[in-house]
Amino acid sequence: MHPTEEVAVPTRVIGLISGTSVDGIDAVLVEISGTELDLKVELLAGKTYPYPAELRERILAVGAGVAISMAELAEIDDAIAQVFAQAAQNIQIGHQVATLIGSHGQTVYHRPPKEGAGAVGEQRSRGREMLTSNSALSTPLGYSLQLGRGELIAYLTGITTVSNFRVADIAIGGHGAPLVPRVDAYLLSHPKEGRCIQNIGGIGNVAYIPPRHGDWLSKIRAWDTGPGNSLLDLAVEHLSAGAKTYDENGNWAASGTPCHPLVEQWLNQDYFHLPPPKSTGRELFGMTYLYQCLKDAQEYQLNPADILATLTELTAASIVHSYRTFLPEMPQRVLLCGGGSRNLYLKRRLELLLASIPVLATDEVGLNADFKEAIAFAVLAYWRHLGIPGNLPTATGAPQEVLLGEIHQSQF
Repeated sequence: MHPTEEVAVPTRVIGLISGTSVDGIDAVLVEISGTELDLKVELLAGKTYPYPAELRERILAVGAGVAISMAELAEIDDAIAQVFAQAAQNIQIGHQVATLIGSHGQTVYHRPPKEGAGAVGEQRSRGREMLTSNSALSTPLGYSLQLGRGELIAYLTGITTVSNFRVADIAIGGHGAPLVPRVDAYLLSHPKEGRCIQNIGGIGNVAYIPPRHGDWLSKIRAWDTGPGNSLLDLAVEHLSAGAKTYDENGNWAASGTPCHPLVEQWLNQDYFHLPPPKSTGRELFGMTYLYQCLKDAQEYQLNPADILATLTELTAASIVHSYRTFLPEMPQRVLLCGGGSRNLYLKRRLELLLASIPVLATDEVGLNADFKEAIAFAVLAYWRHLGIPGNLPTATGAPQEVLLGEIHQSQF
């Protein structure tokens, strides 16, 4: 524990997040005790609150790079904060009120740092140079923008809110992602078993947690594996002419046949061969990428089900390729979470590609798979309130541990 000040421990915490799929706001109310290895989290309530349709479309447009004015961006920022605040209020109905909110917000832009951005001394020196030169536009630091400002959530709910979790890690040269592995380490590690915690949201990310002995925390590795549901959801909406937004249980893909030569072609994409730490988003695996995939598929005369099966295979194959290429050793167990963990066809493909390695959902080891990310940001807010660093340098590429999140005090 690294306390910076004496504070009252807030044990009832709300976690809020909307991922790159922009499905809606995942909200949890949890009871937290302990700090690190003694950390315990009890899920009291969890629910996903859909965005209003018009707001969702505006968020997707911004994420896709559609040009808007600063005034429009401010409107969207406020609107997201308001629906996040409403979700926080709704999740407490029937329960004692929370004392803290951890709000990840809605990512609309993510730019990974350029190679070498994490050298602290170099960055401090460069920072001084940037103040006196025109070279500021060439900064190697990353950038990540989450909308839904925490100060407004704090005002609307009357509850102290922690937000902007990624910026501190990015400011010292990290990717600001993935941020959940430290939480995974304390909630899902095993004394004898190496595990991969694989989140499949819009983007997939993995945390490799070695057996819990010796200097195990420094051996954790984590990174974004590539597309999760992002291409699948975009393809379903495109192929169904807007009638569907996702492939329930993977049933549509399961009725098709994956085109393996096409998957091998797609796996040649540079990102899959970039060594960790690394992060990505819709900026790479978005609509432009899907259109290129559809263009590539024309050569093979695939029907819609075959296209979905092939894109699903890309998600599964990129995850397994990532393990085999970058892990120090293969895990003894894979634990899935996020919306993609409910895609039964995707889960079967992962099981097949991983051969004898068991693939389970985190539910089966006591942590809700649907709301694990929201739970994680509740924990990160709790740690921030206690003055405990939330990042893992081996995961984000930052040179040191830092406190994550900006605290917005309630005025009530």
